[in-house]
Amino acid sequence: MIYPKKINANKSEKLIKIFLLSSIILALILLLINKLTTPNIPWAALASGGIVYIWVTVIYSIRKNTNIAGHVLIQTLAISLLTVFIDYKLGFKGWSIEIAIPIIIMIANITMLVLTIVSYKKYIKYAIYQLGIVLFSMLPVLFIEENMVNNIVLSIIASSISILNFILCLILCAKDVKEAVIRKFHM
Repeated sequence: MIYPKKINANKSEKLIKIFLLSSIILALILLLINKLTTPNIPWAALASGGIVYIWVTVIYSIRKNTNIAGHVLIQTLAISLLTVFIDYKLGFKGWSIEIAIPIIIMIANITMLVLTIVSYKKYIKYAIYQLGIVLFSMLPVLFIEENMVNNIVLSIIASSISILNFILCLILCAKDVKEAVIRKFHM
């Protein structure tokens, strides 16, 4: 078997710091956009809260050595449902399906990419959760088809990132995935 080069602990920590900094920058950009476009609806604070929530889950899972991908999928679903509920309670302006869910999907896919890079040998354990996230990531496409969103840019970006991430993960771990499928299904 040929594996990608193993990333040592220092490089893993450096990658995590880079993605954490990117998340902070994204949260600040969202707050700025929120203040400039719709200052009376606090959607950026909720999306930023989602980003923080996912990071807390990832850091906790890394330290506890649990299946992080399962946590990412569950947290992605939970936060998405929470934002829809909050939007509904605020009079359903549509920001949850137009802005929050696509951003949550993007963060979940970035998290899964980091997991694949940092722990590529465990990708087989993550593959089913990755597929679940890809399927969930197609919701924005459904929202577009049903004319539920006015601005389709974030929805298209989120779904595209999800598909590209899944393809990239399969490319990085294709041989391992093939061997696991053969072993599991006795092919």
